[in-house]
Amino acid sequence: MLLHHRAHSVDASGQLNRSAEPSVKKRSARNKFEAILPKLVLSPTLIITLIFVYGFIAWTTILSFTRSRAFANFRWAGFQQYARVWEHPRWHVAVTNLGIYASLYVILCMAIGLTLAILLDQRIRAEGGLRALFLYPMALSFIVTGTAWKWILNPGLGLTKLFHDWGWSSFQFDWIISDDMAIYTVVIAAVWQASGFVMAMFLAGLRGIDQEMIKAASIDGARMPSIYRRIIIPQLRPVFISAFVILIHLAVKSYELVIALTGAGPGYSTELPSTFMYSFTFTRNELGMGAASAVMMLCTVAAIMVPYLYSEMRPRRKNDGH
Repeated sequence: MLLHHRAHSVDASGQLNRSAEPSVKKRSARNKFEAILPKLVLSPTLIITLIFVYGFIAWTTILSFTRSRAFANFRWAGFQQYARVWEHPRWHVAVTNLGIYASLYVILCMAIGLTLAILLDQRIRAEGGLRALFLYPMALSFIVTGTAWKWILNPGLGLTKLFHDWGWSSFQFDWIISDDMAIYTVVIAAVWQASGFVMAMFLAGLRGIDQEMIKAASIDGARMPSIYRRIIIPQLRPVFISAFVILIHLAVKSYELVIALTGAGPGYSTELPSTFMYSFTFTRNELGMGAASAVMMLCTVAAIMVPYLYSEMRPRRKNDGH
């Protein structure tokens, strides 16, 4: 009787195991599909990025070492194209303008952005509306910004004409048509567009600071200017670095704003490396020179981005914050 009961139990468990096998297989297949699904979803993007970003970077680098002119060819030229770029007077103007533009752009955007963020951090009324108002220029394309500021700064249409109509006949603001001052009009337009974005970055950083530290400093008798200078602003170091990297990247690759605002003129007085590259590649049939200038722009951006990415991605040690 006992043997019969055991045989029956074994038979029942065997049937149970056999009935559970399909569900286990289905579950394992589902787990495998869920594991491979992210790779399937991301693979088209990865392939497109490899081809149309890194593939074209490699292609441009190869062309910079060839004698390519109107069409690509593979006659080796070594560093000849780079030498031609550095010997060209327009490239010297472009590099000088980039130094002026990038330095003023970064300094003014960060100064204005930090000031606006500190003011908004005082929990003033209509903060949401003001924040949206300051951020709105960043929603515009560089073409729209350049066109709008071209009208504003045009002596025959904008500010100069407005003040003349109001009776201030001695007022004159003609930087946009001046060889020496035109680059500063590009700075004005660029700062107007990006300072609100920098403000949002600093405001997010300010809202993430521990309020207990500020209260403790206030109890000890410290005034708000001293608190900002000694406690709050030093803690915004990551935001300063991020804003610096983003702004430098935008400055190096600026093209649409310059074309829409000044057309790289008067003459080529507002030439930047990006406009130099486009001009020589697509209008002067100097594909090799254009590729060489593009590679130098890439190296400039990489010299800033690679150390930043390395510092962000490297493992943090436990005593980093001490």
